[in-house]
Amino acid sequence: MTDTFNLYRLMTWASPSFPIGAFSYSHGIEYAVQAGLVSDGESLEHWIRSVIIDGDGRSDAILFRLAYEATKTENRADLQEIIELASAMRATSEFAVESRQQGGAFFKIAISAWSNPDFEIVENLINGNESSLAYPISFAVACAVHSVPLESSLYAYLHGYASNLVSAGVRLIPLGQTDGQSVIANLEADVASAVDTAMGTILDDLGSATPIIDWTSTQHETQYTRLFRS
Repeated sequence: MTDTFNLYRLMTWASPSFPIGAFSYSHGIEYAVQAGLVSDGESLEHWIRSVIIDGDGRSDAILFRLAYEATKTENRADLQEIIELASAMRATSEFAVESRQQGGAFFKIAISAWSNPDFEIVENLINGNESSLAYPISFAVACAVHSVPLESSLYAYLHGYASNLVSAGVRLIPLGQTDGQSVIANLEADVASAVDTAMGTILDDLGSATPIIDWTSTQHETQYTRLFRS
């Protein structure tokens, strides 16, 4: 039954219906569409691949693994460092809001609906300030506390991450639903590669290299007409 419960929780936490407001963020795609950088399924796929392999998706996955491991070993010093680093490591103000607001919402809902005494480890570290928790950290801590396997947890997190960006692209470009699903299918190997990278990367090698994505986020801050918050 443990495997069944793990799958149930992962499906719930990574679902678009989990109420963390993910639908309201595009991670810079909204301005990229306006600027003509993303205009069809192929360019959307390339954009999201860059996020997952070289951008915040890569960094988030590495931080996810480190937070998971620190939670499992109850290493409060390491977990505190990861919490602070994940909260600070955002290239723009919109990306910071995107991650922290989703992270805070996720943590509040998780500790309420799936209560577990081990959540107190994180509660004590953040001193009631859930807004300091980046989304990957909240997700990782929940998976660790409930002993959901790390690799499966990473797959679920990155799949949800990519799927939400595809959904944003479908609405913005716009794309047909079948085209959107084709993008998700084509990103399967990239998500697997990002998981492999996260499983074997140390903290000293943490980083990203997607300046154009960061630039679209800064431009989005002053975009005249906006549907999304990032």
